[in-house]
Amino acid sequence: MPTITAFANSPDRGRGQARDMRVRWALEEVGQPYDVRLVSFEAMKQPAHLALHPFGQIPTFEDGDLVLFETGAIVLHIAERHAGLLPTEANARARAIVWMFAALNTVEPPIVDLGMATLLERDESWYEERLPILRDRVGARLDELSDHLRGADWLDGAFSAGDLLMVTVLRRLNASRILVDYPNLASYVVRGEARPAFRRAFDAQLAVFTAGSTS
Repeated sequence: MPTITAFANSPDRGRGQARDMRVRWALEEVGQPYDVRLVSFEAMKQPAHLALHPFGQIPTFEDGDLVLFETGAIVLHIAERHAGLLPTEANARARAIVWMFAALNTVEPPIVDLGMATLLERDESWYEERLPILRDRVGARLDELSDHLRGADWLDGAFSAGDLLMVTVLRRLNASRILVDYPNLASYVVRGEARPAFRRAFDAQLAVFTAGSTS
Protein backbone atom coordinates (compact mmCIF):
# COMPACT_ATOMS: atom_id res chain seq x y z
CA MET A 1 0.00 0.00 0.00
CA PRO A 2 1.53 3.36 -0.98
CA THR A 3 1.99 6.12 1.57
CA ILE A 4 1.60 9.81 0.85
CA THR A 5 2.57 12.75 3.03
CA ALA A 6 0.25 15.65 3.82
CA PHE A 7 0.18 18.73 6.02
CA ALA A 8 -0.45 17.99 9.67
CA ASN A 9 -1.92 21.50 9.86
CA SER A 10 -2.95 22.62 6.39
CA PRO A 11 -2.95 26.37 5.66
CA ASP A 12 -5.97 25.91 3.36
CA ARG A 13 -8.16 25.15 6.41
CA GLY A 14 -9.66 22.03 4.87
CA ARG A 15 -10.80 23.54 1.57
CA GLY A 16 -9.10 20.88 -0.54
CA GLN A 17 -6.45 23.21 -1.96
CA ALA A 18 -3.33 21.55 -0.53
CA ARG A 19 -1.57 19.61 -3.26
CA ASP A 20 -1.93 16.21 -1.60
CA MET A 21 -5.57 16.54 -2.72
CA ARG A 22 -4.50 15.80 -6.29
CA VAL A 23 -2.79 12.58 -5.29
CA ARG A 24 -5.62 11.53 -2.98
CA TRP A 25 -8.11 12.08 -5.81
CA ALA A 26 -6.04 10.08 -8.30
CA LEU A 27 -5.74 7.16 -5.88
CA GLU A 28 -9.47 7.28 -5.17
CA GLU A 29 -10.30 7.31 -8.89
CA VAL A 30 -8.33 4.13 -9.52
CA GLY A 31 -9.46 2.41 -6.33
CA GLN A 32 -5.99 2.17 -4.79
CA PRO A 33 -5.94 2.16 -0.96
CA TYR A 34 -3.25 4.32 0.58
CA ASP A 35 -1.85 5.46 3.88
CA VAL A 36 -1.21 9.07 4.87
CA ARG A 37 1.65 10.29 7.04
CA LEU A 38 1.06 13.78 8.38
CA VAL A 39 4.05 16.13 8.46
CA SER A 40 4.46 19.37 10.40
CA PHE A 41 6.04 22.47 8.84
CA GLU A 42 9.07 21.95 11.06
CA ALA A 43 9.43 18.29 10.06
CA MET A 44 9.22 19.20 6.37
CA LYS A 45 12.60 20.93 6.66
CA GLN A 46 14.31 18.11 8.54
CA PRO A 47 16.70 15.62 6.90
CA ALA A 48 14.24 12.71 7.04
CA HIS A 49 11.68 14.53 4.91
CA LEU A 50 14.25 16.27 2.71
CA ALA A 51 15.50 12.81 1.75
CA LEU A 52 12.05 12.23 0.23
CA HIS A 53 11.43 15.73 -1.11
CA PRO A 54 14.57 17.83 -1.64
CA PHE A 55 12.52 21.06 -1.61
CA GLY A 56 10.87 20.31 1.72
CA GLN A 57 7.28 20.27 0.51
CA ILE A 58 4.32 17.90 0.37
CA PRO A 59 3.12 15.57 -0.95
CA THR A 60 5.51 12.71 -1.39
CA PHE A 61 4.59 9.23 -2.60
CA GLU A 62 6.29 6.11 -1.26
CA ASP A 63 5.62 2.65 -2.68
CA GLY A 64 8.19 0.07 -1.68
CA ASP A 65 11.59 1.31 -2.81
CA LEU A 66 10.07 4.02 -5.00
CA VAL A 67 9.84 7.59 -3.69
CA LEU A 68 8.31 10.35 -5.81
CA PHE A 69 7.60 14.03 -5.34
CA GLU A 70 5.83 16.64 -7.54
CA THR A 71 2.11 16.05 -7.96
CA GLY A 72 2.19 15.85 -11.74
CA ALA A 73 4.78 13.08 -11.66
CA ILE A 74 2.91 11.22 -8.92
CA VAL A 75 -0.46 11.42 -10.69
CA LEU A 76 1.13 10.29 -13.97
CA HIS A 77 2.75 7.35 -12.18
CA ILE A 78 -0.60 6.32 -10.71
CA ALA A 79 -2.41 6.79 -14.02
CA GLU A 80 0.13 4.68 -15.94
CA ARG A 81 -0.20 1.77 -13.52
CA HIS A 82 -3.94 1.69 -12.96
CA ALA A 83 -6.89 1.84 -15.33
CA GLY A 84 -9.22 4.80 -15.20
CA LEU A 85 -7.14 7.95 -15.61
CA LEU A 86 -5.59 7.55 -19.06
CA PRO A 87 -7.27 6.33 -22.28
CA THR A 88 -6.07 3.07 -23.76
CA GLU A 89 -5.89 4.41 -27.33
CA ALA A 90 -2.37 5.74 -27.90
CA ASN A 91 -3.16 9.18 -29.34
CA ALA A 92 -5.90 9.90 -26.80
CA ARG A 93 -3.52 8.82 -24.05
CA ALA A 94 -0.85 11.20 -25.33
CA ARG A 95 -3.36 14.06 -25.47
CA ALA A 96 -4.45 13.39 -21.87
CA ILE A 97 -0.83 13.63 -20.75
CA VAL A 98 -0.47 16.89 -22.68
CA TRP A 99 -3.39 18.30 -20.68
CA MET A 100 -1.69 17.24 -17.46
CA PHE A 101 1.34 19.34 -18.42
CA ALA A 102 -0.86 22.20 -19.62
CA ALA A 103 -2.70 22.35 -16.30
CA LEU A 104 0.50 22.58 -14.25
CA ASN A 105 2.82 24.48 -16.61
CA THR A 106 0.51 26.85 -18.50
CA VAL A 107 -2.67 27.45 -16.50
CA GLU A 108 -1.50 27.16 -12.89
CA PRO A 109 1.50 29.58 -12.79
CA PRO A 110 -0.47 32.83 -13.36
CA ILE A 111 -3.17 31.63 -10.95
CA VAL A 112 -0.55 30.97 -8.26
CA ASP A 113 1.08 34.36 -8.92
CA LEU A 114 -2.27 36.09 -8.43
CA GLY A 115 -3.03 34.14 -5.28
CA MET A 116 0.37 34.77 -3.73
CA ALA A 117 0.18 38.49 -4.50
CA THR A 118 -3.25 38.70 -2.90
CA LEU A 119 -2.05 36.91 0.22
CA LEU A 120 1.43 38.33 0.67
CA GLU A 121 1.74 41.61 -1.20
CA ARG A 122 -1.46 43.45 -0.32
CA ASP A 123 0.39 45.99 1.85
CA GLU A 124 3.07 46.78 -0.72
CA SER A 125 3.00 50.19 -2.40
CA TRP A 126 2.90 48.66 -5.87
CA TYR A 127 0.18 46.09 -5.13
CA GLU A 128 -2.74 48.03 -6.66
CA GLU A 129 -0.74 48.72 -9.79
CA ARG A 130 0.39 45.12 -10.22
CA LEU A 131 -2.95 43.44 -9.49
CA PRO A 132 -4.62 44.25 -12.85
CA ILE A 133 -1.59 42.84 -14.68
CA LEU A 134 -1.83 39.57 -12.76
CA ARG A 135 -5.58 39.38 -13.33
CA ASP A 136 -5.10 39.95 -17.06
CA ARG A 137 -2.61 37.09 -17.24
CA VAL A 138 -5.06 34.75 -15.56
CA GLY A 139 -7.88 36.01 -17.76
CA ALA A 140 -5.89 35.33 -20.93
CA ARG A 141 -5.38 31.70 -19.96
CA LEU A 142 -9.00 31.27 -18.91
CA ASP A 143 -10.21 32.78 -22.19
CA GLU A 144 -8.16 30.23 -24.10
CA LEU A 145 -9.20 27.31 -21.93
CA SER A 146 -12.86 28.32 -22.09
CA ASP A 147 -12.69 28.50 -25.89
CA HIS A 148 -11.23 25.00 -26.02
CA LEU A 149 -13.74 23.46 -23.64
CA ARG A 150 -16.78 25.20 -25.12
CA GLY A 151 -19.75 22.97 -24.29
CA ALA A 152 -17.83 19.75 -23.68
CA ASP A 153 -17.89 17.96 -20.35
CA TRP A 154 -14.16 17.21 -20.34
CA LEU A 155 -11.04 18.43 -22.10
CA ASP A 156 -10.67 15.59 -24.59
CA GLY A 157 -13.52 13.11 -24.58
CA ALA A 158 -13.76 11.09 -21.37
CA PHE A 159 -12.52 12.25 -17.96
CA SER A 160 -8.78 11.76 -17.57
CA ALA A 161 -5.81 12.69 -15.41
CA GLY A 162 -5.63 15.89 -17.44
CA ASP A 163 -9.06 16.89 -16.16
CA LEU A 164 -8.17 15.86 -12.62
CA LEU A 165 -5.21 18.24 -12.54
CA MET A 166 -6.99 21.02 -14.42
CA VAL A 167 -9.95 20.98 -12.04
CA THR A 168 -7.66 21.19 -9.01
CA VAL A 169 -5.83 24.12 -10.62
CA LEU A 170 -9.06 26.01 -11.37
CA ARG A 171 -10.33 25.39 -7.84
CA ARG A 172 -7.58 27.73 -6.66
CA LEU A 173 -9.78 30.53 -8.04
CA ASN A 174 -12.77 29.64 -5.86
CA ALA A 175 -12.19 32.43 -3.36
CA SER A 176 -11.71 35.08 -6.08
CA ARG A 177 -14.99 34.38 -7.92
CA ILE A 178 -13.15 34.93 -11.21
CA LEU A 179 -14.82 31.84 -12.68
CA VAL A 180 -18.21 33.56 -12.46
CA ASP A 181 -17.22 35.19 -15.76
CA TYR A 182 -16.57 31.76 -17.30
CA PRO A 183 -19.76 29.69 -16.89
CA ASN A 184 -18.47 26.70 -18.82
CA LEU A 185 -15.30 26.54 -16.71
CA ALA A 186 -17.31 26.95 -13.51
CA SER A 187 -19.57 24.07 -14.59
CA TYR A 188 -16.49 22.03 -15.48
CA VAL A 189 -15.14 22.43 -11.96
CA VAL A 190 -18.52 21.49 -10.47
CA ARG A 191 -18.54 18.30 -12.58
CA GLY A 192 -15.12 17.40 -11.26
CA GLU A 193 -16.13 18.09 -7.67
CA ALA A 194 -19.23 15.92 -8.11
CA ARG A 195 -17.23 12.80 -8.89
CA PRO A 196 -17.45 10.31 -6.00
CA ALA A 197 -13.67 9.89 -5.94
CA PHE A 198 -13.22 13.64 -5.52
CA ARG A 199 -15.69 13.70 -2.64
CA ARG A 200 -13.88 10.86 -0.88
CA ALA A 201 -10.52 12.61 -1.29
CA PHE A 202 -11.94 15.95 -0.16
CA ASP A 203 -13.59 14.42 2.92
CA ALA A 204 -10.35 12.64 3.85
CA GLN A 205 -8.35 15.85 3.63
CA LEU A 206 -11.01 17.83 5.49
CA ALA A 207 -11.00 15.23 8.28
CA VAL A 208 -7.32 15.99 8.94
CA PHE A 209 -8.05 19.69 9.42
CA THR A 210 -11.16 19.00 11.50
CA ALA A 211 -9.25 16.65 13.79
CA GLY A 212 -6.42 19.16 14.16
CA SER A 213 -8.71 22.08 14.92
CA THR A 214 -10.53 20.21 17.68
CA SER A 215 -7.51 18.61 19.34
